[in-house]
Amino acid sequence: MRSAIRKRLIELFTASEQDFVSSQQICDELGCSRTAVWKHIEDLRKEGYEVEAVRRKGYRLLRKPDKISEDEILFGLETELFGRHIYFQEEVASTQLIAHDLVNKGAPHGSLVVSDHQTNGKGRLQRTWHSPNGTGIWMSLILRPEIPLHKAPQMTLLASVAIAEAIAQQTGLSPSIKWPNDILLNGKKVVGILTELKAEADQVHAVIIGPGINVNQTANDFPEELKDVATSLQMELGEKVDRAALIQTIMSTFEKRYDEYMTYGFAPIKQLWESYAMTIGKRIIARTVNGQYAGTALGINDEGVLLLETEDGIQNIYSADIEIKST
Repeated sequence: MRSAIRKRLIELFTASEQDFVSSQQICDELGCSRTAVWKHIEDLRKEGYEVEAVRRKGYRLLRKPDKISEDEILFGLETELFGRHIYFQEEVASTQLIAHDLVNKGAPHGSLVVSDHQTNGKGRLQRTWHSPNGTGIWMSLILRPEIPLHKAPQMTLLASVAIAEAIAQQTGLSPSIKWPNDILLNGKKVVGILTELKAEADQVHAVIIGPGINVNQTANDFPEELKDVATSLQMELGEKVDRAALIQTIMSTFEKRYDEYMTYGFAPIKQLWESYAMTIGKRIIARTVNGQYAGTALGINDEGVLLLETEDGIQNIYSADIEIKST
């Protein structure tokens, strides 16, 4: 009951867009006394909300704490499905592991797993992802697309476009995409995307998209080996970013691009991806399980495969670590 009242109170403040909400209006909306309203306001303040009280005007919300929770994400979320079922825990080993379990239990399309801290975040190729407490966005989105198995890797490219769009929209920064799953700002990694499948034969049961987004870290939050290659939105912007609001924006852009993909296919996503791509026309080294290739990145084909022009002709690169050569 108490959490429901607090949720409704935050909704009132959010809808007011920083205008004052009178004590009487709050009483009427919540069905409680002015003394009870005061107690709920004090509870919000203890949780880090900055609430201004002015006699004869009422209350207004000046600042939310830098926190993420199910309620914070749902308030103002403008999607039909993406992010509507949220599984939030303060600390987990990995949101991907939880997402896999939820898929097995029948979690619906668009379900979102979010945590404030990962103790064993997963990256590509069994690498760990540095996920410090209370600074970034560590989440996994469950998708259930009706697509053939060979098209599943396109989901990573779709995700990178949606997240790059959301970052640009929320911060005004200009992200770029490094094939297949990294988003960079000024040449440093700010987002990594891990895509995992639940599939058999030629049937995709679920695609689990796991972005790790460096949001409010400072340089001191990164271990020494990452300081030259990683950055955060705060470091590039010069101010903190509302993590819950960014998740909302990502869910909106992701749902829009996903619906577009399911209606029109990969072509519009390919065009958008290439507009963000930093590798096209660059000399790169692609390290694959079958060997190393050097050449010029030409772009991606209609399936999302990287086309690399080498001395031996054009190579199709399906999965690789990419290094952009400086000369």
